[in-house]
Amino acid sequence: MAKRDYYDVLGVSKGASADEIKKAYRTKAKELHPDRNKDSPESEALFKEANEAYEVLKDADKKAAYDRFGHAAFENGMGSGGQHPGGAGGAGFGGGDFSSAFSDVFDDLFGDFMGGGRGGGRRAARGSDLRYNLRVSLDDAFSGVQKTINVPTAVHCSSCSGSGSESGSEPTSCPTCSGMGKVRAQQGFFTVERTCPTCSGMGQIIKNPCKACGGAGRIEKERSLSVNIPAGVETGTRIRLAGEGEAGMRGGPPGDLYIFVEVADHDLFERDGVNLFCRVPVSIAKAALGGSIEVPTIDGGRGRIQIPAGSQSGRQMRLRGKGMPALRGGGTGDMFIELAVETPVNLTSRQKELLEEFDRLSEDNNPEAKSFFSSVKSFWDGMKG
Repeated sequence: MAKRDYYDVLGVSKGASADEIKKAYRTKAKELHPDRNKDSPESEALFKEANEAYEVLKDADKKAAYDRFGHAAFENGMGSGGQHPGGAGGAGFGGGDFSSAFSDVFDDLFGDFMGGGRGGGRRAARGSDLRYNLRVSLDDAFSGVQKTINVPTAVHCSSCSGSGSESGSEPTSCPTCSGMGKVRAQQGFFTVERTCPTCSGMGQIIKNPCKACGGAGRIEKERSLSVNIPAGVETGTRIRLAGEGEAGMRGGPPGDLYIFVEVADHDLFERDGVNLFCRVPVSIAKAALGGSIEVPTIDGGRGRIQIPAGSQSGRQMRLRGKGMPALRGGGTGDMFIELAVETPVNLTSRQKELLEEFDRLSEDNNPEAKSFFSSVKSFWDGMKG
């Protein structure tokens, strides 16, 4: 049976780029892998065919020879390393050896998790990001504030300048992985890469570690930092300080520091986004007769509101522009005053007499109570019926 065209096998055009060829092969490899097609006897043959095609088309010299001579470019040289008509070596996959081809895809898929792709291990690992929880008052959140915080972290060792080696000595290449930072093992069809156990993926070992840091290139230390808290921050606001996190291993770049802000509760004001709410108690007389009262504002000033006669508990009035500023601009919220009509306590005899007299004279001045008890009477009458 004649061999299929390699481009047709992978489903790409002859002018496809290397990335397009690799992408097509990855799709085919996932689709045709025998482990995913156990009930399909022909899947293994198709899988090997796809690997054979990719083994040729991924190599520039082999691809050029194939484009010129087709399958004849590799006849009589398969598996022997012989020369094809274009002068390039044989493909070397006549027996279905496709570990090299699939290893390329493995590098592409999992290289990041193994410390990077081909070309060397991690010489210097980036430091970890740090989190700091900062609690501020509502007043500070309103006006903005600059805070000094103390952060325990790892900083570069000054004795070895972060290299981890004693002065005058240099790290050497790891003998186990030859400086790659990872080792490979063949498992059936797959080439599996793992972090080198000797150097922990660094690619280097330190024979003369720094006495101050033990070869880590960093030491634990508490740092003082000045943090600018902008006006309008809310609980959950995150502030990133680039490069202020933990120092990297052996001179690696530092991580970042993330400040998570929590705004404390206030004695007078309750916050909802950019708006503020203030609950103000008023006397029965003030609520009944009406009048003006002074209320506090978050900026430390005073505001005056007019209470309409006959106001009930829960009634709200607005002071525009007296709320919180929006973070990063966008205006200012409002403050809402909520009335809480207060019942007097510890009455004198005279006060009781006046209230009793007032109660007798105010039967028609309580429409809500009158409506409620009328409904109650109808309910009871209905139950009797």
